[in-house]
Amino acid sequence: MSIHAEDPFGTPETERSPVRRLRGRMPGGVTLWSAWDPAGRAAGLTVSSTLVVDGDPGRVLGVVDDESALWEALRPGGRFAVAPLRESDARLADVFAGLMPSPGGPFVAGDWRDTAWGPVLHGLTAWAGCRLDEARQVGWSLLVEATIEQVEIATDAQPPLIHYRGRYLAGTPRLGS
Repeated sequence: MSIHAEDPFGTPETERSPVRRLRGRMPGGVTLWSAWDPAGRAAGLTVSSTLVVDGDPGRVLGVVDDESALWEALRPGGRFAVAPLRESDARLADVFAGLMPSPGGPFVAGDWRDTAWGPVLHGLTAWAGCRLDEARQVGWSLLVEATIEQVEIATDAQPPLIHYRGRYLAGTPRLGS
């Protein structure tokens, strides 16, 4: 719970770039990307700019921070996991976004299972194992394109976690409010 309607340390909306303000008005599903580094350590990042493209093979595109631990981990081996998060995963999303502390590292928050692509949170109803095809600088981030090598889908019982105007919304946001 917060006593402020907005982040008291954030840039006032009127001083943000118009592009950032436009991006904030485009709801995005919140995903967790994870990978193993060459030493076998896990890295992860909350990503709300993920697009899944159907085809043969299917593809994943996403925008990630080129200075993130995730990028440093996945770049050498080129494999990573992508999983959509649920409304109950909002705290976990903040941990992997670096917005909430997690003594002992982000992977102590939650119960994980190992996959060849990266750790995947137990209980998630969908995830994909991906192989990096290319990454290129776009704006201040990297546009990552990958081939989907494996998909697991189970019965969905919870609504997705949605990011809209700097906040998480459960299920489908009411855009008029």
